[in-house]
Amino acid sequence: MTASGCVWYVPALVDLRAGADRPASRRLAATACVTGWATAGATALLLLAGVPVPFLLAAAAAGATASATTRAGAAVRRNREEREDTACWAALDSAPPRKTPRPPQHAVARRIGAGLAAAVGTALLLPVWGRSRGVSGAMTVAVPTALAFAALAFVAASAVWRGRERD
Repeated sequence: MTASGCVWYVPALVDLRAGADRPASRRLAATACVTGWATAGATALLLLAGVPVPFLLAAAAAGATASATTRAGAAVRRNREEREDTACWAALDSAPPRKTPRPPQHAVARRIGAGLAAAVGTALLLPVWGRSRGVSGAMTVAVPTALAFAALAFVAASAVWRGRERD
């Protein structure tokens, strides 16, 4: 899963490499993206290395917190940049350029990310919670897998549904 995330983290790395050619909010968002995917990769490696679950959860929580905090900072910075742009255009007695609507890929990425985050969270928490309640090893694997497939099926179905609405 981490390797397939290259569709998000490779463009983020390009934005980071571009440096001052990109707005600060975009660079912060790229940093959040790279941090999130690096956390997922590091968590996978720690899981394969057999690290105890409390340490694994601590590493995942620290990375997720860093990524979410950076992303929130990027959103705040983006709002500030938009206000500055509006003030500049107002000083020129001209209307600011129209905002282009977000492409539907962002909605798809958010839905896939939410579903996969739920599956990963379940995969991390179910072994800890399930031990005391007698959850089997097969169920520990089956539930997160089913959540991931359900998320992908939902995204595929919603894409088909949107395609029918456009026709």
